[in-house]
Amino acid sequence: MALQISATNPEHPALLLALPWETPLEQWPEEHLVPLPRGISRHVVRYARAGEEVIAVKELAERPALREYELLRDLDRLGIPAVDALGVVTGRTDRSGAPLEPVLITRHLGGSMPYRSMFETTLRPATMHRLMDALAVLLVRLHLAGFAWGDCSLSNTLFRRDAGAYAAYLVDAETGELHPRLSDGQREYDLDLARVNISGELLDLEASGALHPSVDPVEFGTEICARYRGLWQELTRTSVYPAGKYHYIERRIRRLNDLGFDVAEMQIESSSTGDTVTFVPKVVDAGHHQRQLLRLTGLDTEENQARRLLTDLESWMATQDDYVPGGLASGSRLGAGNSHAARPEVLAHRWVRDVFRPTVRAVPSELRGAMDAAELYHQLLEHRWYLSERAQHDIGLDTAVADYVARILPKARDTLEPPEPE
Repeated sequence: MALQISATNPEHPALLLALPWETPLEQWPEEHLVPLPRGISRHVVRYARAGEEVIAVKELAERPALREYELLRDLDRLGIPAVDALGVVTGRTDRSGAPLEPVLITRHLGGSMPYRSMFETTLRPATMHRLMDALAVLLVRLHLAGFAWGDCSLSNTLFRRDAGAYAAYLVDAETGELHPRLSDGQREYDLDLARVNISGELLDLEASGALHPSVDPVEFGTEICARYRGLWQELTRTSVYPAGKYHYIERRIRRLNDLGFDVAEMQIESSSTGDTVTFVPKVVDAGHHQRQLLRLTGLDTEENQARRLLTDLESWMATQDDYVPGGLASGSRLGAGNSHAARPEVLAHRWVRDVFRPTVRAVPSELRGAMDAAELYHQLLEHRWYLSERAQHDIGLDTAVADYVARILPKARDTLEPPEPE
């Protein structure tokens, strides 16, 4: 059987053909590999370079490889945080003609690391709690979309910084199943698998001496279940309000927005007596602030980054002569009856052009490390706040950038934790 490459992008096959597919993945020469941390896996996994991209290559049988490829593409269409599926290579043979296992190819998520790698650094408990919060959010998002993971673990999850918090990404969908809707039993079974896997890996790390001594592996695995259930309850619970108190419904929706979720569909019913109203959020979509920032500026960021950038955008808009208060909230209605008012999209793109991009470009690219532009801008805003507090007046963004580049970033660019002010 001839070598076949199924890819999502027409440019990928040409780049992928240069890789040594006739060699078992475990024996690939160092010249093709990229030394990045990996979690434990039942399959051989390697990071390699294809043109300008870093890819993850995993050997597995053809049927599960094609199935995982399609599942990852489905998750991408649903807007779920997961690695991008780039292709599947089948028909591999070695130089003597003996068959080799097919491979699944995914794009390496820039600035990310496996959860397990972070825990191997004797992580502080406070940081571990933040990581678990992000993992609980990922599980909720998967279950809302009807996806049962079946193998949630520290090795199968990537994290990336998200404006002082963390964002979690699914990296292995081999055992996953996508349904129109998950039953409570399916959700609880998936959650219990996550608890067992996470506690098991933490016990393994504890035995190797890599786990912080204050962390109880079993208790920590149970904690993620509690965090998941609390978030699920907030997102899906039924609320009963007095008739006429419709602002209660708006308040509930705003609370969901603050958690980073949009209510895409809802069910509202009046009681037979007419004195109460029942409200149920029927469809809840994650990424409320992401979508708002993307619509206004074209910037595609993590959720907490988007929330931080929107706050800075609105503060900057308030200083503009053609701004009307409540601009971001009022959307396209901004400026009705005011011929001098600019639409929020116009102001937002002006902010990107005059503030965001020049600020990011002021930081030398060789000092940025793994931080993307949105995370870097968030760090600069945090540093400005710290210096302004110390000086008891606003020191300005230019001064903050210069100080950050000179004193903070050179020391912190290779660390996993966000840089702290001195």
